[in-house]
Amino acid sequence: MQERSSVGELANQLRRELDRYSPGGKLPSSRALVERFRVSPVTVSRALAQLAAEGLVVTRPGAGAFRARPRARTEPVGDTSWQEVALSADGADLVPRTVDASGVTVSLAAPPPGVIEFNGGYLHPSLQPERAMAAALSRAGRRPGAWGRPPMEGLPELREWFARGIGGSVTAAEVLVTSGGQSALTTALRALAPPGAPVLVESPTYPGMLAIARAAGLRPVPVPVDADGVRPDLLADAFRATGARVLVCQPLFQNPTGAVLAPARRGEVLRIAREAGAFVVEDDFVRRLVHEDAGELPRPLVADDPDGVVVHVGSLTKATSPSFRVSALAARGPVLERLRAIQVVDTFFVPRPLQEAALELVGSPAWPRHLRAISAELRTRRDTMTGALRLHLSELALPHIPSGGYHLWLRLPDGADETALTAAALRAGVALTPGRPYFSAEPPAGHLRLSFAAVAGTGEITEGVRRLRTACDEVLPRSGNRSTRGV
Repeated sequence: MQERSSVGELANQLRRELDRYSPGGKLPSSRALVERFRVSPVTVSRALAQLAAEGLVVTRPGAGAFRARPRARTEPVGDTSWQEVALSADGADLVPRTVDASGVTVSLAAPPPGVIEFNGGYLHPSLQPERAMAAALSRAGRRPGAWGRPPMEGLPELREWFARGIGGSVTAAEVLVTSGGQSALTTALRALAPPGAPVLVESPTYPGMLAIARAAGLRPVPVPVDADGVRPDLLADAFRATGARVLVCQPLFQNPTGAVLAPARRGEVLRIAREAGAFVVEDDFVRRLVHEDAGELPRPLVADDPDGVVVHVGSLTKATSPSFRVSALAARGPVLERLRAIQVVDTFFVPRPLQEAALELVGSPAWPRHLRAISAELRTRRDTMTGALRLHLSELALPHIPSGGYHLWLRLPDGADETALTAAALRAGVALTPGRPYFSAEPPAGHLRLSFAAVAGTGEITEGVRRLRTACDEVLPRSGNRSTRGV
C-alpha cells in the first residue's frame, strides 16, 4: 500500500474510533499504532497530524496524542465578531499604486565580484543547511504522491508543525502554508485593507512591506519605534487620527532596529488595536535566527490573542535559504477564510514537493543541529562587527546591539549624506544598505543597515569595516565624531 494512501486510511480509522476516548483521553502510543495497523512510524505521525489539523486531536511532544477537549468555560473564548466591521470598511480616498522596489532589490541583487556584501538579507551559503536541504528534497521527491496536488491550505502535518512552534492556543486548523514571508505579507495586507486605506507601520520598518502596501494602493502611516519597540502612546494617536484598521509590526528583533517589543507593551499594543477595531499583522521573520546569548524569547503575539486581532506571519526562509520559500499565516475568526481565498486566487497552493521537503527537513536530526550552529555563528559575527565598528568607526552611532537577527542599524553624524556614503563604500569595495527606504516619511537622520550574515566569515567583516572607514574618510564631515553609546 502506498504511504499517502496509508496515511488517509489510518486517519479515517482513528477518526472513527475517537468516540472510544473521553475528551482529553490519551490515544494509543505511536508504537502501538505501528504494530496494530502494520504501518511505518512516519505514516502514524502524519495521520495524527492530519487529525490535529482538523482540531480532533492534540499532540504533545514526549507525551503522545490526546482527543481534543472542548474549550473550557474558564478559558478565554474570545470574540471575533468585531472583524465583520473591520473587514467591510472601505477607504474614502484612493491612492496611486506606485511601487519603489529599490529597498528590496538592494538586498536581493548580488554585488560585483570582490565587493563585500554588507547589504545581504539571507544567510551566506556556508551557513545554509545545504546538505540537509538536499537530502530532504531528495527524500521528499521520492514519496508516493509527492508531486500531486496538495490541500489548498497546506499539508496538515506542516500546518501542525507551524502551530506547535507558535504555541498558545493556536491550532493547525488556524494555519495556512504560504510561499515565503513576502507572499504572506502581501496576502495579509490585501485581505485586511481596501485600496486607499491607511495602514500603520513602524518607523523605521522593512522596505519590502512598504512596497507591498503601496503596490496595493494603501497609505503607510509611520509610528515611531524606540529601544522597546513600537510606542503605544503614538500608536493610539495614529489610530485615532487616521481611522486605520491595520498595524504591521515586528515584535521580535525588529527590522532594521533589532528592537524587541517590551513585555509591558505587548498587551498594550493588542488592547489599543482591539479598541480601534483593527488587526495587527505580526511579522515574526527571524525567530529562528536567535543568537546564542539571547535567553528565553517572548512568545509570538498571536499566542496570547483569543480575539483574532493578530494575523501572524512566520517563515522558514531566513533560517534556511532564499529559495526555500515556505512560510505560514496564522489567524482566527472569519479573516482566516478571506486569507485563504486570496492566497488561492493568487497562487493556488505552495508546491507539494517543497512542503514535503520542509517536513523532511524540520523532522530530521540535522535541523536542531543547524539552528544551534547558526545561533553560535551569528553571535560571533555580531560581536566581530560591533567590535570592529567601535574600534574604527566610532562616529557611527550604534544605539542597540540585538540578540537575534542578522544586521546592525547605525545612525550617521548630523549632516552626513547616506547616498554619497553608500556610493563611496561601493567604490571602496563594500556594499551597504542606505537607511532612507526604511522610512515611510521623512527620516530624522541618515542611517545605514549592515548585515553580518551574508559574508563569508569574520575575516570579511573586519575587512569590510576597514573599507567602510576609507569611504567615511572620503565623505563624512570631519567634525562629526559621535559616540556609539546612543543616538
